Amino acid sequence: MIDAEGLDAFSLITAHDERHAFDAVVPPIVQTSLFTFSSYDEMLATYRGEKTRPVYSRGLNPTVRFFEEMIAKLEGAEDALGFASGMAAISSTVLAFVEPGDRIVAVRHVYPDAFRLFGTILKRMKVDVTYVDGRNEDEVAAALPGAKLLYLESPTSWVMETHDVGALARLAKQHGAVSVIDNSWASPVFQQPIGLGVDIVLHSASKYLSGHSDVVSGVVAGAKVLIDKIRGESLPYLGGKMAPFEAWLLARGLRTLPIRMKAHEASALEIARRLQNLEVVETVCHPALGNRLPPGLKGTSGLFSFIFREGVNIRAFADQLKLFKLGVSWGGHESLIVPGEVVVQQKAQPNSAQAFGIDPRSVRLHIGLEGTEALWRDIEEALVAAKI
Repeated sequence: MIDAEGLDAFSLITAHDERHAFDAVVPPIVQTSLFTFSSYDEMLATYRGEKTRPVYSRGLNPTVRFFEEMIAKLEGAEDALGFASGMAAISSTVLAFVEPGDRIVAVRHVYPDAFRLFGTILKRMKVDVTYVDGRNEDEVAAALPGAKLLYLESPTSWVMETHDVGALARLAKQHGAVSVIDNSWASPVFQQPIGLGVDIVLHSASKYLSGHSDVVSGVVAGAKVLIDKIRGESLPYLGGKMAPFEAWLLARGLRTLPIRMKAHEASALEIARRLQNLEVVETVCHPALGNRLPPGLKGTSGLFSFIFREGVNIRAFADQLKLFKLGVSWGGHESLIVPGEVVVQQKAQPNSAQAFGIDPRSVRLHIGLEGTEALWRDIEEALVAAKI
């Protein structure tokens, strides 16, 4: 559940904003590449940094800015910055804070493409990455001295390990490291890391923030001085800017975010519990099963995984599903399945799947909005049809 402060933030972003042109209830799309100046003096003042205003949409655009302000409110941050993808947000954030010879501490089982970024671009830059079990605070503390950045996910990708985010953020501060967390899984509805002491929060906005599987984008939020550093030192030169139309779609998605997240949560938890009772299932990786949720995580989303027992024909099961579609990403209205064996055999960095915890017998599910009973019936019928 969202606390009172979080509800106030959602009320603010869903309320009619009289600043919109023509008193429109929905903000307009400012679809332009550049903005002109009324005078030489205005242009000079802008270039000198004495005045802040749109100049070129790679840097500042009113529609994108509207979305950024919405995210800043929801995450309890001073500022936010939109990107063309979640990976653009991750790479621009990391590269703004590390230099050759620096070291990053990252929790194990991070998002696979973040892992690949760390193992390719950062490796070429001579930036070392130390992977730790985020559940073991002593291990994290031992790795932090001298580190420039602490990179977090909670829950982590695929295996859904959760951490005491506030405790890890405090450790980072003690050692002078900037803490960054990927909050795509929980969204601001169920986790607000800045309130737990994290410096920078980032999202693949393609996921729950959008909610309609029609946007590829990313966003980061945090203190203004940190966002300004990313805005000034990496975004302009890496070029991963958010487009106005994507920002407009995201602003639309945010207005229904609390309602969608609660529906994803309820349906996914029920299906996870039922999967636990199947003899063919060895383990269900869902943060709400077993132990209590860690401090700061107020709910769960629709993404989790489970592991079949030996001998199950996962290919047959996947092909028999009707409502669940084989597809990457998650966070939209549709239900999706990704077999772990497919990811393990991915051409990009073979065998690296072991590093982020993907068991070849695992299956990742995203539970959409089709309805719990319809989705469970789809699973049961696929098991029967595949003779499992």
